[in-house]
Amino acid sequence: MTRGQVRRRLSVAWWKYLALALVPLFVLNGLFGQGEGILPMLAMPLFIAGVASMFVSLKFFGRYKHALIATQKSLDTPAEPAAWIELAARRRTAFLAAALPAWIGALAVFVGLEAVPVMLLALSTAVLFYLYRIPRQLG
Repeated sequence: MTRGQVRRRLSVAWWKYLALALVPLFVLNGLFGQGEGILPMLAMPLFIAGVASMFVSLKFFGRYKHALIATQKSLDTPAEPAAWIELAARRRTAFLAAALPAWIGALAVFVGLEAVPVMLLALSTAVLFYLYRIPRQLG
C-alpha cells in the first residue's frame, strides 16, 4: 500500500470517527431537545463534566504526537508500515477521548441542557478532532 493510500484511508477514518462522535448528539438533540428535561438540575453539572472531559484527551494527544514524530522519522525506511499502523492505533484511541464532550452532551440532552451548551460541546469535540488530522508534511 502506498503512502498516499494510507493517508486517504486515515482521512476517511477521521471523517467516520467525527460522525460517530457528533451524530448521536445531533440526533438526540433533534428528538428530545425540545421537551422538558428529566432532572433539569443536572444540566449544568453535565455541561461542566463535558467541558472538563476535554482534558482527558491531553494524555492521548501526547501519545499521538509521539507516534506522529516516530512515523515521520520512519518515512522511507523498512519501519514505515509499522509506524503508520502504530499511528492509526494511537489516533483511534485518542478519538474516543476526543468524543467525550459530545457524548456527555448527548446524555445531557435528556436532563434538559439547552442548545447553546450542546453546540459548545459539539464544537469542542470538533476542535479536538481537528488536532488529530494527519499533517501534510507527513506525506
